[in-house]
Amino acid sequence: MTSHRILNTLAAAAAAAMTAACTISITMSGASIPENVNTFSVQYINNRAPLINPMLSQNLTEGLKDYVETNSRLSLSRGTGDVDFSGDIVGYATQPMALKADAVSAQTRLTVTVKIRCRNSKDPKQDWEQTFSAYQDYDSQINLSEVEDQLVEEIIEELTENIFNKAFSDW
Repeated sequence: MTSHRILNTLAAAAAAAMTAACTISITMSGASIPENVNTFSVQYINNRAPLINPMLSQNLTEGLKDYVETNSRLSLSRGTGDVDFSGDIVGYATQPMALKADAVSAQTRLTVTVKIRCRNSKDPKQDWEQTFSAYQDYDSQINLSEVEDQLVEEIIEELTENIFNKAFSDW
């Protein structure tokens, strides 16, 4: 065997060994989850916002569980999973938007802000903490209580998708 052939064989063997040692599963959602990560958990997300929506903590916690379970191969753990989410709702507020000519607001914006921590017990270098915000606008002529449930549902969908992408997608 020539030295050139030996080097090619060694390079191919090294590439195969590196590929086998570093396996990553990619899902249709664009998530890249290492093979050694099999479970996740979501701790109850506490509501620490000045204005409280009584169902928001429960709905956000369950929404994040459902989103990760539906969009990954990970199993929900009863205890602390390989990837563990925790956090707080830190903002829940409305503000006028889109002023009309008579200085009356035509739209109002409902914004929810959460601070989420993600701990990866398999690779602590992947741990992070980040604040996420999402909002929905609604007609100012409508009372918030009439549209709040629908707006919050849409906001939770956006927040959970953004949290999932931060945790499991390589941007």
